[in-house]
Amino acid sequence: MSVIETVSDVSNSFLSRREITCNFAGLGGKLKKLEASEMITKEFKLDGKIVIPIKMKTHAGKPVVTGTFYVYEDEKIAKQQVSPVIFERLEKGKKKDAAVTEEKPQEQKTEAKVEEKTEQKVEQEKKE
Repeated sequence: MSVIETVSDVSNSFLSRREITCNFAGLGGKLKKLEASEMITKEFKLDGKIVIPIKMKTHAGKPVVTGTFYVYEDEKIAKQQVSPVIFERLEKGKKKDAAVTEEKPQEQKTEAKVEEKTEQKVEQEKKE
């Protein structure tokens, strides 16, 4: 289980955003940006706000990841200030995660079919 330690939490009124920097202990090399933004959303209760992971840095020799996140109230402001490339990467990651979650039930169905076939073969061999 990881622990989220807040390094800094600054409200930038000039840019209309909140800038959060956190350490994720025990997740070095295992944490993805989308997972980290979901964890931050839950930790700081930011439902309905746009959380954008800007920078994720791992520390050599330590299982710690430091992440910087921007939290916006309005998506329009976020798109004006943050590079469009970051939004494209986030969308690409969300599509990839959705595709992986769709594949898992299909894999489970095929495994269940294989198990049923092997059980049927075992029952046929017992009858013979």
